[in-house]
Amino acid sequence: MTEPEVIIEKRDGLGLITLNRPKAINALNHPMALAILDALRAWATDDEVRTVVLTGAGERGLCAGGDIVAIHTDAKNAVAEGNSAQADSPSGKFWRDEYILNALIGSYPKPYVAVMDGIVMGGGVGLSGHASHRIVTERSKVGMPETGIGFIPDVGGTYLLSRAPGEIGTHIALTTARMSAGDAIAAGFADYYVPSEQLPALLEALRTADAEVAIAKFAQAAPASDLEAQQEWIDACYSADTVEEIVARLQDLDAPEAAKAAQDVLSKSPVALKVTLRSLRNARRAASLEEVLNEEYRVSVASLCTHDLVEGIRAQVIDKDRNPQWSPATLADVTTADVDAYFAELGDKELGLNAPKEQ
Repeated sequence: MTEPEVIIEKRDGLGLITLNRPKAINALNHPMALAILDALRAWATDDEVRTVVLTGAGERGLCAGGDIVAIHTDAKNAVAEGNSAQADSPSGKFWRDEYILNALIGSYPKPYVAVMDGIVMGGGVGLSGHASHRIVTERSKVGMPETGIGFIPDVGGTYLLSRAPGEIGTHIALTTARMSAGDAIAAGFADYYVPSEQLPALLEALRTADAEVAIAKFAQAAPASDLEAQQEWIDACYSADTVEEIVARLQDLDAPEAAKAAQDVLSKSPVALKVTLRSLRNARRAASLEEVLNEEYRVSVASLCTHDLVEGIRAQVIDKDRNPQWSPATLADVTTADVDAYFAELGDKELGLNAPKEQ
C-alpha cells in the first residue's frame, strides 16, 4: 500500500500534520496543500483539537519547497505558447490554494506548532513561518532560494523578509542566504531553539500540556546569529533604492562578506532581483499578510510566462549545470516595464484575500 504524501492524524488533543515525502525532502505539491487546508479548516472548530503540530518525515528536513519540476513544465509550456493567462494553469491553481493555506496558518485560532528541523525552504517557510510557535534546531537551514531559479519569494515570504530587522531580509532574499537556527530567530522566521534530540520528548509533552508550557520545558537560548552580527554593513548596503546601488555599495565595502554577497547577488536572475526588491519594499508598507499574498500571487502568475523561470529551474534542478543564461542578462538591461509586468492586475483571477477582522 502506498504511503500518503501527508499524514493527517488527530489524537490526544493534537492535530498532527506530517509531511511524508522524505525522498523529496517533503516537497509540497497541490494535493498535499489541499489535504492540510481541509484538516486545518476542520480542526479550527473541533473541540478535540487543542494544538496543531507540523513535522516532516525523515532526517533531512521539514520541507524543501514546492514541486519545482511541475512548475517548470507549466512555465515551459506558457513560454512556448506565448500565453500570459496562467492563473488557471496547474501551478496557478496550486499557488492559489497554497497562499490561502498560508493566510489561514497566519490567522489560525489555535496554537500551531511548526517543527522546522533540517531544511526549510520556500514553500516550507509558507507552512511554518506564519505559525504561532516556530521551533528550530541545530540542524535547521531556512531560506528563500527563489531568485536563484528566476523566481520571486512567495508564500508570504516577502512579508517575513520585509519585517526582519533592518535590511537583513533584503540580504537573504537577494543572495538566497541560508539561515541557521540563530539567524532564523534573529530575523523573525522562528521563535524557539530546541535541540533535535529533545524533539520526541517535546512532542510527547504537547499531548498533555499547552504549547507554551510544553515548549518552555525544552527551549534553550538561541545560538548566536552571524547575520545579526553583520547587520551594520548589511543595513548600510541594502538600504539603497536599486539593486545596482546595493551591488555597488557591497563592492565598495572593504569586507570579504560584502564581496561574497555582491558575487552572490550578481549570479541571480537580474529581473527577478529587481522584482524581488520592489516586492520587499511594497510588503514593508503592507498592512497585512493577506495584502502581501495577494500581490505575491500576481507576481508568481506573471513569472510563469518568463524565460528566466524556465531557464533557472533548468540550470539548477533539471540539467543541474548551474549555468543559467538569464534574459535580460544584466541589471542594466532590465527595464521598468519588465518589472511592472510582474505586478499587473489579474482582473477576476485575483487571489482576493481579505485580512481577518479583529475580534
